[in-house]
Amino acid sequence: MAHGSHRKLLHSGAHAGDFTLARLDGGEATLREITAKGPALLAFFKVNCPVCQLTFPYLERIHAPGRLPVYGISQNGPDDTRDFNRHFGITFPTLLDTEKSGFVVSNAFGISSVPTLFLVEADGRIAQVSEGWRKSEIAQLGARAGINPFRDGDSVPEAKSG
Repeated sequence: MAHGSHRKLLHSGAHAGDFTLARLDGGEATLREITAKGPALLAFFKVNCPVCQLTFPYLERIHAPGRLPVYGISQNGPDDTRDFNRHFGITFPTLLDTEKSGFVVSNAFGISSVPTLFLVEADGRIAQVSEGWRKSEIAQLGARAGINPFRDGDSVPEAKSG
């Protein structure tokens, strides 16, 4: 988690300030670049979080069509994050907000648990915030992307705390 944070979690309707984070695959990304073509989903996570492990394969399904870009924001180092992505089949871009850097973006967003998801509009306004796992919220995000993230035979809980 983002240690030392005493900030309140950003809420729907709030404005997300621009940030710059390192990309797992090299280079950097800013929020302004991420949302330049429209809304994007920011998904804060830790590799050892069981609820993140449940959530991320469904986020991968939402991202796959390219209609709603998903960006993972890992609170772990690059090696552990690469292992997580490989193990769970994550191909969407991943950014690093690590303890070494002081969890700057996690603290700015008020993260206290993971996974925490922010749907950010092109103008920087936060349209939706989700903490933990809510099947209905993942379904809403899928609908926004024009897909159903759930398949026949998926057995998932309705809710799980992060």
